[in-house]
Amino acid sequence: MPKLLFARAPKNVVEERKTRKLAGARHAPADWIRRAQIIALSWEQLRVPQVAHELGCAEKTVRYRLARFNAEGLDGLGDRPGVGRKRRISETERSQIIALARSQPPGRPLRDQAGELAADQEDGPGNWTLDTLTEAAHGLGIEVARSPVRRILLAEGVRWRRPRSWATSHDPDFAPKEPALLPSTPGRHQE
Repeated sequence: MPKLLFARAPKNVVEERKTRKLAGARHAPADWIRRAQIIALSWEQLRVPQVAHELGCAEKTVRYRLARFNAEGLDGLGDRPGVGRKRRISETERSQIIALARSQPPGRPLRDQAGELAADQEDGPGNWTLDTLTEAAHGLGIEVARSPVRRILLAEGVRWRRPRSWATSHDPDFAPKEPALLPSTPGRHQE
């Protein structure tokens, strides 16, 4: 037979008032309200099965919440800190990746004062791709894979892709399209 378990008596008037106020609240987190209701019903001398039936939850839940309240007081009504997986990338590193994607790639040629095209790094990437952004992040000391970089940029709405023109190619045998000799559709004559 399971032992009888009740919520301990409130330590002071403030604790009792806060718990009862939360139990009757309508605009508080639902899980906190339910936990406060468990404590308040236990103070009314209802046993665990009666509290569980009254609130429509499992007896195990009632026992767990009563034990947490008895050990921690009002703090036992909340969730334990650190629930879930910790982020592997800090906010500073996320900001560095976003700033990197918004910057000019080091291999993109820019015109200098003389009008000549020159790149900061001739062998650097001319456009950002997920692979080049990941490599650049590794260069900054950020250990990140390709897919988290994509998720970070999508979440922030940052565009890392540049439109590619059909008129340019890295292929040495590429011949650009020539202009059409005649228009394919005749123009409209206006009178």
